[in-house]
Amino acid sequence: MKRPDGWQPGSRAAVLDRLAGDDEPWDLVVIGGGITGAGVLREAARQGWRVLLVEQRDFAWGTSSRSARMIHGGLRYLTQGDFRLTREAVAERERLLREAPGLVEELPFLYPVRKGQFPGRRVFSALLWCYDRFAGRSRHRFHSANETAWLLPGLDETGLQGAVGYVDAVTDDARLVMRLLSEARRDGAQAVNYLRVEALEQSGDTVDGVELVDEVEGRRFSLKARCVVNATGAWADRLRQSVGGAPRLRPLKGSHLVVPAWRLPVFQALACRHPRDGRFVYLYPWAGRTVVGTTDIDYDGDLDDEPGIAREELNYLLEAVDAQFPAGGIVEADVISSWSGIRPIVAGAGDDPARVAPSKASRDHLVLVENGLVTVTGGKLTTFRLMAIDVLRRAARMIGREFSPAHDQPVLSHPPLHLTGLRFDNEQPRRLVGCFGAAAARLLAEAVPDELEPVPGTDTLWAELAFSARREAVVHLDDLLLRRSRVGLLLARGGADLAEAVETLCRRDLGWDALRWQAEWQRYQAIHARHYALPGAHHPGE
Repeated sequence: MKRPDGWQPGSRAAVLDRLAGDDEPWDLVVIGGGITGAGVLREAARQGWRVLLVEQRDFAWGTSSRSARMIHGGLRYLTQGDFRLTREAVAERERLLREAPGLVEELPFLYPVRKGQFPGRRVFSALLWCYDRFAGRSRHRFHSANETAWLLPGLDETGLQGAVGYVDAVTDDARLVMRLLSEARRDGAQAVNYLRVEALEQSGDTVDGVELVDEVEGRRFSLKARCVVNATGAWADRLRQSVGGAPRLRPLKGSHLVVPAWRLPVFQALACRHPRDGRFVYLYPWAGRTVVGTTDIDYDGDLDDEPGIAREELNYLLEAVDAQFPAGGIVEADVISSWSGIRPIVAGAGDDPARVAPSKASRDHLVLVENGLVTVTGGKLTTFRLMAIDVLRRAARMIGREFSPAHDQPVLSHPPLHLTGLRFDNEQPRRLVGCFGAAAARLLAEAVPDELEPVPGTDTLWAELAFSARREAVVHLDDLLLRRSRVGLLLARGGADLAEAVETLCRRDLGWDALRWQAEWQRYQAIHARHYALPGAHHPGE
């Protein structure tokens, strides 16, 4: 099957050749390819700065492909009195809903009100009144007990008085990162994955460059920069300590379960209190499945190893489901997959983790300048743009550039949602444009006819996998199946039943031979079994 002309293998190598031979200092080198680094790259690029992003693993490999996927203001922050953070987050949620249809979508929530439970209807409704004021529109209402039972079939009706309904939003966090990188590249920025910063270069005590190692081919080279930004999330203290900074982060782990929608049919999000400790847990629809999450525990594992769900976390989440849907009988065998992420929570000066519960730790972000290194960490997925603006205000002074936040310009371009000549339902064009932006039309133009069919059991088209393989810097199989797409999370055993079809695609569009495919498949299966399956699960043949 011949692929349309235009793709040239080795494009990543060509980019590295240009970087290695470039002696001109960059205005900005951003370290870290998650949502924070991508946001900084996007905002710097549209200022016309000369800016490069480097990521030691894959784009969105860390927290930014393992979040709860929610774009929200954070009602919990209101209860903690953090009106500023909630107001900012709600405004950013509304902005993303306008600018990224198909990628950021409204998600209705229900909070069941039960007799004797706190918060009750009045308190929760008062919080939502503030929430709606920040958004500039009223989105909450009260549903009777009968309406609630109809909206959430199988919900435990013990003491049920009704439910308060409100609206937030949901996204695919890894695809949001890829959209931001794509928009930045269109404005002249550059981004490279699997390019590790081995050391920071300094002139005197001031950081003025980076020493880089290509994790694919092993080549080494250095680049000069007028400013270096540390946007490495949970790893931020590591770079800061290399220039004398004291540790500031408290890593917290959050895990989620993925369950078939037919086993746990939740058509809008359910916000509920966990029976054990009163923490909020959410059950919500995502990508044709039901997600249960999240846990919130201190993490003392190796940050360089992918996190995976622990047995205690699994039991905790299943307990939450059973409390709300006792007749559902959801058990471990019903779970398709899981994911876990490490949140970079900024610890306040003198904070004692033993005295501050993880769920009460601040989600605000921190920007520090230490010996010329600008560090940004903490924060929320929703507020990535505001974090980027804070960073660039500091960086502009250091590099002698003007910086004017483009509040009146969209973060994401808004190409037409109408794609012609398709045999899809009405939602597919919207989703494709949301995930791929202006490149959606090219994706379809390059697709051969049989690629316009979905991967069985998902809404993902084979054309999406093929396009990502060719044009989205895929280096390893897990890049393709766990981040460019979510096939590995949505299908049993990471999509093992589709191995033959995926092999054909990868050998054609990535140029892999049989030995490379076998090595990548074994690597992917090991990653999935250890970090995305349940504790003790193993794939056949391992």
